[in-house]
Amino acid sequence: MDRRSFIRNAGIVGAGAVATGLAAPAIAQGNITWRMVTTWPKNFPGLGVGAQRLADRITAASGGRLTIQVYSAGELVPPLQSLDAVIDGTAEMSHGAAYYWQNKSPALSFFTGVPYGMTTPELTAWVRYMGGQEIWDEIYDQFGVQGFLSGNTGTQTGGWFRNELNSLEDVKGIRFRTPGLGGQVWEKLGATVTNMAAGEIFQALQSGTLDAAEFVGPYNDLALGFHQITKNYYMPSFVESGLATELVVDKKKYQELPADLQAIIRDICQAEYDQVSSDFIANDPRALKTLVEDHGVIVRNFPDDIMEAGAKASIELVEELRNSSDPLVKKTTESFIEALNLVRTRTEKIDMPYVIAREKYLKY
Repeated sequence: MDRRSFIRNAGIVGAGAVATGLAAPAIAQGNITWRMVTTWPKNFPGLGVGAQRLADRITAASGGRLTIQVYSAGELVPPLQSLDAVIDGTAEMSHGAAYYWQNKSPALSFFTGVPYGMTTPELTAWVRYMGGQEIWDEIYDQFGVQGFLSGNTGTQTGGWFRNELNSLEDVKGIRFRTPGLGGQVWEKLGATVTNMAAGEIFQALQSGTLDAAEFVGPYNDLALGFHQITKNYYMPSFVESGLATELVVDKKKYQELPADLQAIIRDICQAEYDQVSSDFIANDPRALKTLVEDHGVIVRNFPDDIMEAGAKASIELVEELRNSSDPLVKKTTESFIEALNLVRTRTEKIDMPYVIAREKYLKY
């Protein structure tokens, strides 16, 4: 898929179509139709496709008793208002990323990703087995919604920069699209940070409104067309180490569903979390090969002083959250730190030595 084919589908539709979309959920002969709004362009690799597949799987598994209609970014509400659409009753479901809503609670960022934080399997362990889901439920209870992990991109790339970065000094003043706690880390390093939806980034880079941008990685970035503007592609990201997406549902309506439909939503979200992760693992390398061999993209690593400064800034930021006056922010931060300090021992003592050895000795 090229950039134009899905960006054309990402625009806001006419007022008549929006009015139709606001109709009440259909309930006939025991069947229910729910609306899912997403933050992703239609047919967007990995993420938009994953949202549609999740909806289709719920519809199929329920035998049509619960039919999910998907509205891509801008079709029913603006992409970064999808959570609000569930809170205010415009939709029953939102597919996005929890760190987009950190203005509602900084603690929500922990359920997408933390700078120098958990990798995909580590985050999964925390949420599923170490109390993360229960804390997430407490946070979202304040807004009358329920969150489920719905996908994961793995460790992301660091972004596209107009100019090569030779030292930390080169970060000062650059205008950079990057969200969440990672954006706050880059601000501590001297960047001017903004967040915007996927379909808006290319134009902002092209016009010079942005000097740099990151979204996810090669699979998405190839489709977004960033390589048409700059060839400087930095990896890995040190602020997005295992980024999760979420499905959010209206909690009252969810609890009113029969137990089997509740289980279908919950279990398909878990299946899609793993499915989306596999999609990125398979297709990021293919897309990167295309970017390098067909489009002349130059893969670069961040200079050591940027990596080190990023770690220091991350520690400062997490400690600020740990000392928050908001009890749930403090509770989330402490749970995350405790879990990370435990699960990282497996990653660093077993997984990492194995990967280093494989890189060194295994040559086909």
